[in-house]
Amino acid sequence: MEFSKTLGARRTAIPGLLVLDLPVHGDNRGWFKENWQREKMLALGLPDFGPVQNNISFNEDRGTTRGIHAEPWDKYVSVATGEIFGAWVDLRRGPTFGTVHTERLDPSRAVFVPRGVGNAFQTLQDGTAYTYLVNEHWSPDAEYTFLNLADPTAAIRWPVPLAEAELSAKDRAHPLLDGVTPMDASPGRVLVLGGNGQLGRALRAEYADHDDVDVLTRQDCELSDPAAVAALPFGRYRTVINAAAYTAVDAAETPEGRRLAWAVNSRAVAQLAAAAVAHGFTLVHVSTDYVYDGARSPHTEDEPPSPLGVYGQSKAAGDAAVAVVPRHYLIRTSWVVGDGGNFVDTMASLAARGAAPSVVADQTGRVSFARDIARGIRHLVDTGAPYGTYNLSNTGPVQSWADVARDVFRLTGADPSAVRDTSTAEYFAGRDAAPRPAASALDLSRLQATGFIPRTAAEALEEHLERRGLERAE
Repeated sequence: MEFSKTLGARRTAIPGLLVLDLPVHGDNRGWFKENWQREKMLALGLPDFGPVQNNISFNEDRGTTRGIHAEPWDKYVSVATGEIFGAWVDLRRGPTFGTVHTERLDPSRAVFVPRGVGNAFQTLQDGTAYTYLVNEHWSPDAEYTFLNLADPTAAIRWPVPLAEAELSAKDRAHPLLDGVTPMDASPGRVLVLGGNGQLGRALRAEYADHDDVDVLTRQDCELSDPAAVAALPFGRYRTVINAAAYTAVDAAETPEGRRLAWAVNSRAVAQLAAAAVAHGFTLVHVSTDYVYDGARSPHTEDEPPSPLGVYGQSKAAGDAAVAVVPRHYLIRTSWVVGDGGNFVDTMASLAARGAAPSVVADQTGRVSFARDIARGIRHLVDTGAPYGTYNLSNTGPVQSWADVARDVFRLTGADPSAVRDTSTAEYFAGRDAAPRPAASALDLSRLQATGFIPRTAAEALEEHLERRGLERAE
């Protein structure tokens, strides 16, 4: 048999299903190949899917047929000996539901199968060994979807007619395509920490259509208590989103606040990172522009941390722990606005009362609305974007706090000229205040390269104020 000599990957009509050619080196003794080599596979565009289990199916006779099974985990399918005819059917909810791809596999070819895509094969030689890596341990409680091997819509042309093939009674009895409930393509069970914060509430709304999401508040799990963090059932989850933090920037400079900031923002995050390594889940951690001193702008993800105060220092320490997790998304954001106490709502209240506030004009950045942060997080997780650090804020021009305040006044019908500029030094004069970065704008090119383009801050601000007005009217 003539084997491939070059490494390559090609896409198929099923999104995420990739076919790989694997170099096989042979001599008079037999052959050798690198069946899975992480760095080379990532360079070909495969996700860093983190396999945790290797399974082998040995098939005695030609014509042995198994499938069509879809599971809530990714697979990397290959052949150790022999040859198969592989068939894959997209059973995920969406426009490609029912799409079919077939491929002959020998030791020189492999297929990456994303979760929710039905997998089946038929052996073409006696003594065929079929092997596959998976990134979740098998569980009887997992969601499985099955399709009949003889489904007329899929119309798979099996080399050995099914009437003559070896297959199980269960595989013969699976439903036809019109009786299959499409599988949710979302990436397994999700845990959200910090569920009562502005971002936590936005994540609740974003994942409202996802049945397998657990949201914990501070009352459910106090992150400053190491025992409470250790007691979390991490083995249940494929993704953990940490939207919790100690964010009292000024109080963090006090002895008690300093202890809490380091406990929640650093020690607890290190525990989450260790759990992510041990259990293999994806850790999403939300950080802040306060890890920078604001001396340069816009900030890129590769800029070394340079925090000015305790809050920023404790967050930077947590970021360093997250960065060692193989499957992580470290989200840096700024000037967060959502449901709860925030700058925009404060300005709207002042505008309604006819006040003329003095607002800091020498700190610049972009507002990050919690709804857009939540959407961006889900985009990264659901699309399997490359792991790493991403800046995430709304788009649009860089503004000062005073500029944002004037926008709020204008949109609520108040006079924008009532907002008076002041400096940071003047605003905090006589108060014990933590240092703030002067420039907080974030470079969003890495995020946008994944296909997620956040709304402009102006669009999001207008929607936020409209929602606020409707809620108050009700």
